Amino acid sequence: MKKIYLSLILVAGILSSLVSCSDDLLGPVAAKGDNIVLSAPTGGTYALSASTASATAFTAKWTSSTFGYSAAVRYTLQVIKSTGNFNAPGTFPLGDYGVDSSINLEKAVTNRQLNAALLGAGGPIGASQAYKVRVVGSPLNQSSSTVDAYTVVSNEITITATAFDTYDEFARIYVPGNYQGASGYGSDWSPDNANVAKLFSAGNNGNYEGFVWMNNATPAFKFTPVPSWSGDKGESNGSGAFSGVLGTASDIKPSTGAGTYFFTVNWTAGTYTMDKRQVTIIGAATPNGWGSGTPLNLDTNPSSPYYQMYTANLTLAADNFLIRLKDDWSVKMGTVSGNLENVTTGGQYKIKLGGGDMKVPTAGNYKVVLDIRNSANYNLRLMPQ
Repeated sequence: MKKIYLSLILVAGILSSLVSCSDDLLGPVAAKGDNIVLSAPTGGTYALSASTASATAFTAKWTSSTFGYSAAVRYTLQVIKSTGNFNAPGTFPLGDYGVDSSINLEKAVTNRQLNAALLGAGGPIGASQAYKVRVVGSPLNQSSSTVDAYTVVSNEITITATAFDTYDEFARIYVPGNYQGASGYGSDWSPDNANVAKLFSAGNNGNYEGFVWMNNATPAFKFTPVPSWSGDKGESNGSGAFSGVLGTASDIKPSTGAGTYFFTVNWTAGTYTMDKRQVTIIGAATPNGWGSGTPLNLDTNPSSPYYQMYTANLTLAADNFLIRLKDDWSVKMGTVSGNLENVTTGGQYKIKLGGGDMKVPTAGNYKVVLDIRNSANYNLRLMPQ
């Protein structure tokens, strides 16, 4: 009996040791929620404008975060309306930092960058609005589930700001035509309508580009440099057929019917190109995989927050994807860097023609919003639903 009792004690000791070892193998547990201190901005009022877009709005200052283990950190500034929550904030990347906690963590935020975050949070244009801002830290080079588990946040600061329309930063031309009424761009042949389609010059150098949805089987249109018929240009040859040379003789009448068209216009040289485009999302993250694209549809409701943007409600996997604009892969949109990147959810994520693969950071239901109205700010939003 004594031997049995001693054996039981020995087994219990071994099991206790194994459990202790197992706990050690689990690694450290992160301390969450109170280890970033946002010390600047301290509040204030910011009246933003296109004319001062490159000026510094404020310099964000914060302390480093810790996760219970050594890790490089990605910091992001998040912005929401003061009455909202942080489920779908506007965002601005503050940068990636190493494990040195003694470094000075601060980042100048320009009016343009803050404005993008305000608009990403659903802020109104031209009206004063109270917002809450905070800093979020996440470990780099971890799986999405680990990043979520170890994410830490700062205290919240309240600011008041007025956002501006990003269009005001860039020169534009107008595209009035017979397709406007059926396509959500106001009355037909009305260059002075506030909703008329526009092409923008990212460099303010006379070169314009952009996408226009023409819901008319026999579209016809012209270009105007101002929201009136002063200085309008159409086809130079008088036939109306597409030639790529601008003049004043006739309307431009493509023969390829209704659809989304992509334009480039060199106003100084008097030349243009136009090509029909599809607008789809494709990739392992999407319902159809890499086999075929899922269409995004233009929102033509002027009261919608996504007016004149391409949208779809989709269930997405935590995987890669692209925006594809042509079946032969010759035209696509992706990351500005050209490298694979996680897309920031909630706010605007800037993309470009010919960019690299994007990745959905966390599987779930999203409203995919593709904003290609302004060639200087092509962007994508993954809005959690």
